[in-house]
Amino acid sequence: MMMGWIVFAVVVLVLLALDLGVINRKAHVVSMKEALLWTSFWISLAVAFGIGVYHFHGQGKALEFFTAYLIEYSLSIDNLFVFMLIFRYFGVPHAYEHKALFWGIFLALVTRGIFIFAGVALINTFHWVMYLFGAFLIYTGVKMALNKETEVHPDQNIALKLLRIFFPVSKTFAGSKFLIVKKGILHATPMLAVLLAL
Repeated sequence: MMMGWIVFAVVVLVLLALDLGVINRKAHVVSMKEALLWTSFWISLAVAFGIGVYHFHGQGKALEFFTAYLIEYSLSIDNLFVFMLIFRYFGVPHAYEHKALFWGIFLALVTRGIFIFAGVALINTFHWVMYLFGAFLIYTGVKMALNKETEVHPDQNIALKLLRIFFPVSKTFAGSKFLIVKKGILHATPMLAVLLAL
């Protein structure tokens, strides 16, 4: 079972490396045709994986996978509107949107993984922490349900406030770079601000 997870993780990392390092190495505006082709490819890959789950683990596990995939896919479509608002707010050139999204999602996956493993370690060490996490989830769920405001305010993001404390932030983009040196001082570019907002 562990070997299966290792193979899965390696395949995902290879695909991510191909996506950014080979296929989208040069920044460019993604056309509708290209977007549809790549979307079809990734969906086909997920369907093939689901068929593999059905073949090796049976109907129940395959149904769980496809249900989770559809839920996550619908949530990701919802996230696209937030991404578009962030891109418009910072005035990100279309050619750099893919790089910002890729690294934003990659960092989100890494930080989620860290929090999941840290949470599991805490729960295994201190059982009462589970009740604390549960109370926090209920609190955030109620807060989200009662919150009528739907606007996105990237300038109020805590990560951006911290960025401005540690780095001077350049007003203009420097290609797709996240950091630049101006007069011997390291500056963050708007691309790094976008990455943190995502």
